[in-house]
Amino acid sequence: MNIVKENVEGLNEVLKVTVEQSDYQDRVAKGLNDYRKKAKIDGFRPGMVPVGIINKLYRKPIMVEEINKMVSEAISKYIYEEKLRLLGEPMPSETHQKNVDWDNDTTFEFAFDLGLAPTIDLKISEKDKLPYFEIKVDQELRDSYITSYRRRYGKMLPGEIAGEEDVIRGKVEQLGTDGNPMENGIALDDTFVSLKIITDAEQKSKFVGSKAGDIIDFDIRKTFTNDTDLAAMLKINKDEVESLTPAFRFIPNEVRSFQDSEINQEFFDKVYGEGIVNSEEEFKQRVEADIRSNLSRESDFKFMIDVKEKLMEKTKVELPNNFLKRWLFAINEGKFTMEQIEKDFEHFANDLKWQLIRDTFAVEKEIKITEEDVLEKAKEFAMDQFKNYGFLNVPDSEVENFAHRILSNKEEDKRIREKLVEDKVIEAIKGIVKLDTKEISTKEFDKLLNSK
Repeated sequence: MNIVKENVEGLNEVLKVTVEQSDYQDRVAKGLNDYRKKAKIDGFRPGMVPVGIINKLYRKPIMVEEINKMVSEAISKYIYEEKLRLLGEPMPSETHQKNVDWDNDTTFEFAFDLGLAPTIDLKISEKDKLPYFEIKVDQELRDSYITSYRRRYGKMLPGEIAGEEDVIRGKVEQLGTDGNPMENGIALDDTFVSLKIITDAEQKSKFVGSKAGDIIDFDIRKTFTNDTDLAAMLKINKDEVESLTPAFRFIPNEVRSFQDSEINQEFFDKVYGEGIVNSEEEFKQRVEADIRSNLSRESDFKFMIDVKEKLMEKTKVELPNNFLKRWLFAINEGKFTMEQIEKDFEHFANDLKWQLIRDTFAVEKEIKITEEDVLEKAKEFAMDQFKNYGFLNVPDSEVENFAHRILSNKEEDKRIREKLVEDKVIEAIKGIVKLDTKEISTKEFDKLLNSK
């Protein structure tokens, strides 16, 4: 077997593989013999089919299979030994592949297009200046955090008059065109309405201020724009929602008002764990630390955006664009047309360019990640998910178990490793360039972040 690499143009190369009969004949013979042992053909016992019949019926498909395996193995080995840095994967060549006659040829030639990764000359030094925005911690921000915690650990209490975020329990019934309860219509003696999810101002005003015993005639389709919420309220299947007539009546029998948690020891224990915080002053200190930690992450995120922009601007990165478009079309197996790939290619190319710049910097600066790093980052991801569901005080064992479950997903594991490399690259660049530190308010920062 012979493999030759030829440059076509720029980062496009072609790999030509020649397979002689002597390369594949032993593997084909073994494949035929193995198949003969298990072949079931009428008139012959298993393993007793004559070699001539096996050759006639199965030689060609077995030869095709074995040669394809050999070519694939040889290409992989060649790429590894030659240390080729490729983008995408080798693709059957559209311009260099000769016709293959499986019936008559004994020597076969195959051609594969390659897209090479470019060599990148990074230009980043202490002469470069980048802004780093530190966000001020003001009293408004402190108050908003405390309000958020109090709301998260608040509870529903009996009330008399419904407020805008209260829950009302009561009776609901479907109305006919005459404004009276519909015969054989929907009627429930006990259901609930959460006023917080009603977005239509006119309909919401009918519920706000109501009390037990009031009669509320409303349009259920305008009141509940989400079919899932509507189906839950009426206790019906979601597919039944579309055919509903909109006129309904609700008669409250109980109002449940939401009350923010009081600031006391029970509240401190719920937020940070039992006995961790023992006074309002300690609580405020912990809140301050939470705020600064979160704002630091926000500052680093903006810095990462600015680093990307700076390096993309200063670093020339060529790509084998036509090859990559073909490859994207092939691996997506008909999910996208070539026109769609053309339309979105610039975004893909920019992401790929940044990935190449990032990885080049990581290699040059010998940035490495450990399995311990990966687990710690997965635990951060796990804790973020717990926080999204309102759980701030989660035992370490549960966080670690969840982190391992995250890492068991190959895509998540890959994403976390890439994020780790990116974080370390950004941190290293922060230590190289000159930082122009600027202190700004949260509103100024949000405006800055959303300006692009």
